[in-house]
Parts: sequence; structure tokens; C-alpha cells
Amino acid sequence: MPLLGLAIWAETIRYRGNGMTARARNVKLALLVGIAAAGAIAPLQFGLGAIAARASTPFTDVFDREAPPPDPAPSDWTVLVAVVLVLTTVALHYGLQRLWQQVLIPRVRSHFAQGTPKSNDPKPSDAPDLIERAMRTALLLTRTVLWLVSMWHIAGLFPLTRDWSRGGAEVVLDSFTTPLLALGGRQYSLVQLLALLTMLVLLILASKVMTDLFRSRILELAGINRGAQEAIAVIFRYGIIFLGTLVLLQVWGLDISSLAILASALSVGIGFGLQDIAKNFGSGLVLVFERPIQVGDFVEVGDFQGTVERIGARSTVIRTLDQVSIIVPNSRFLEKEVINWSHDNPVSRLHIPVGVAYGADVPKVRSLLLEASKGQARVLSYPAPQVFFKGFGDSSLNFELLVWTREPSRQILIKSDLYFQIEHLFRKNHVEIPFPQRDLHLRTNDLSLSLSPELAASLQQWIAGNNGVAASPSHVAETEADHN
Repeated sequence: MPLLGLAIWAETIRYRGNGMTARARNVKLALLVGIAAAGAIAPLQFGLGAIAARASTPFTDVFDREAPPPDPAPSDWTVLVAVVLVLTTVALHYGLQRLWQQVLIPRVRSHFAQGTPKSNDPKPSDAPDLIERAMRTALLLTRTVLWLVSMWHIAGLFPLTRDWSRGGAEVVLDSFTTPLLALGGRQYSLVQLLALLTMLVLLILASKVMTDLFRSRILELAGINRGAQEAIAVIFRYGIIFLGTLVLLQVWGLDISSLAILASALSVGIGFGLQDIAKNFGSGLVLVFERPIQVGDFVEVGDFQGTVERIGARSTVIRTLDQVSIIVPNSRFLEKEVINWSHDNPVSRLHIPVGVAYGADVPKVRSLLLEASKGQARVLSYPAPQVFFKGFGDSSLNFELLVWTREPSRQILIKSDLYFQIEHLFRKNHVEIPFPQRDLHLRTNDLSLSLSPELAASLQQWIAGNNGVAASPSHVAETEADHN
């Protein structure tokens, strides 16, 4: 419960407002969700307590106990109690649903709707959705445990079902308490394995909560840049998980040296089937420590440009200019070329190619390009913009305007504004922007054409039919001569 409350509080601090009203709203929400979680966990704790009590009972005591006396036949009161239990369970089933859907979940939504995010990040946080899904899962778990407990009590009211429930309970408890695994000279049952797994999951959740608190309460106040904050936070979280796992294994009673067999099997698995995962994990560690890219850098990977949002153990998340997240394996940043526009110094130079028609005043074109660059707020005045004459093209004189900016992530917007201004100045000063032109030359010569006798006779008949004049051999010859 303390970890659950701490996790909820850590998620809500991102949306907290200013003043006592926001703090009271955070405390009220944490208490409300904590009460709901307690309702979901309490029946589960009852069942786990019964299993733990059964696990501490020797097996000989179970078989040496005397058989209970035969149960009397069920009375009308027993049936009435069973009916009351079923109706009560149904009422609680729908009552919990109404409580969750009409009270708890709307309170959570209104809380995050009224809260003000701390950062200006355009990416919406998924904290409200995560908490809402967790609450719905808690509702499902609560209602499931409620029905199981109700059916257990109802089964204990009747002799036949009581014997079935006792036999089923013995089988279930024995399956949980029977040793399944032997490590380091000790045997471990399913209950103990589940307990270890639960502690490891709680350790991972606690590491996330502690990392978020460390980032928000210490690193941000220290004035460290975003990339360094993420690197320190990743190292801090992995350190907590590593040390916490060692402590849990020691407390659980497992000798670390007994894991040598497991480590060897894991190395074989890495050698055969987990090569890519191990390579990406190692690359992630290199990225964290060497820091060729950091969170917040504007990078270009292949055909994509975007800002680094998160560097994980296996992959890195890049958010493009279209607000689309791209998952890139960490090994790709070390195996292929990556353009980092923000590395060390974010000031970058942009190239703006421009072509004008032949016959244009070249000095005037140069002055107009420099004038267009001076009117842009995101273009730096130092280093000063430059204009280069690139050469003579097929249909244009090619120039290139070079400008400097400290916002490389907005280079598309900067280029667009420059082109708008250049087109306006060229149109105003009658500078022609050319388009591709091609000249086509045709050569004609006299072609000799000879007709076959059959074609010549047919053509003569057709001409005679149209003109009403009989065709003569001399006329056909003259026609053929004309064609030749």
C-alpha cells in the first residue's frame, strides 16, 4: 500500500498546480485511490494469509487430524443465508461498479483536467490513462475476489459442497506449499517463488518512483540540462534495481554463487537467440555513458528527423516533426552514421539554393538575398549570412544563401519563411525566376515515294470515282511521278 500510494503521488506531481488548492486536490485523490486499492487488496491479503498459515502447518498434522463428524442436513435457515449471501454479493458487485464509474474515475479525470503540466512538452502524458487502466484492473480484481469469497462461504453451508471445498482447498494449498525448486541446498515452494517475484516487481516499481522523485526534486532544481538528467536517472534506476535484487536474493536465503548454472544457461541463450537484445542493451549503456546523443537532441537517422525523447535499455524513441514516435534500436546509432544537429553546439548552418534567369543583375540578386535573411527572427546576425554564386546552370544562374540558426529543429520552418521572403523581394524588384527550357530543331528533306502497280491502280480508281473522270494510264503515270 505505501508503494502504491507513492506511485500514484509520483504520477500526479507532474500535473500539480500552484497553491494549497492543488495540494489538497492531490491529497484527496491519493486518499481516494488508496481506499479503492485497499478494498481490492484486502480480500487478496486474506487469501494469502490463509495460504501462508497453511504453509507453516506440517503435512503430518493435516493427515493425523481426526475426521470431522458427519454434518447434519441443511435447514431452511441455511438456504436463506445462502440466498442472502448471493444477493449481497450481487449488490456489492454492481455497487462497486457504480462507485468506480461514477465517483472514482470521474474524480481522476477531473483532477488531471484541472491540473497544469509542468513542462511545455506538446506530447500529452499517458499518466491519466495508466491510472484509469489500473483502477479498472483493481475493480475487476476486487469483484473476482468478492465472488470467490462468497462462493467459498456458501459452499461451507452445505455438507456435500463443504466436502468438495475442503478437498479442493487441500489440493490447492498442497500445490502451493509443495517444494518445486531446489537451489543451494534449499527447496522452494510455489508460494515462496511467487513471493520473490512479487518483491522483484515491487522493487522495479519502487525504482521508477524513486527515479522520478530524484529527477523532479533534485536534478531539475540543480539546473542540469535535460540530456544529463536522463543519463543520471537511467544510471540511478539501474543501480537501484541491481543492488536491490542482490539484497532481495540474500534476504530470501539464496546464495548468489548458486546462480552460476543460471548465468551459464543465460550466456548460452544470449549466444544463440538473444544476440540482438544483448547488442542493443550494450549499445544503450554506451549511449548513456559516452553520450553521443542525449535526450532533447535533434538528430537525423536515415530518412527521419526528430527529437530524442527517451534512451532506453534496448531502443531509443525519436519524435519526428509530425509528432510521430519512431522506435530505433540502440545499436543503429553506433553502427551507422547519425547526424546530430544539437551535439555540443546547437548552432547550425542552413543552405538555401536559389536560381535566377540569365540576364539578371547579379549584384542586385546578392543584395536581395541578404536583405531577405535579415528579416528573420530565427536567423542569427552573427555569423553573418553569406551568398555564394554556385555556377551557370542549364537555364539559370545558381546562387546559394547560407544562414546560421540555433534552432535546427525548426529548419523546415526557417527555410519556408526565407523562400516566402525571397519570392516577395524578387517579384517586387522584377527579378525573374526561370523554369527549365528546351529548344527543338527539326530537319526536313525530300523523301522518294514509289507505289506498287496494284496500289497505283487502286488510287487511280478512287480518284476517278471521286472526280467522275475515267482514269487513263498516262494520268496514273503522272500521279506516280508527282508522288516521286
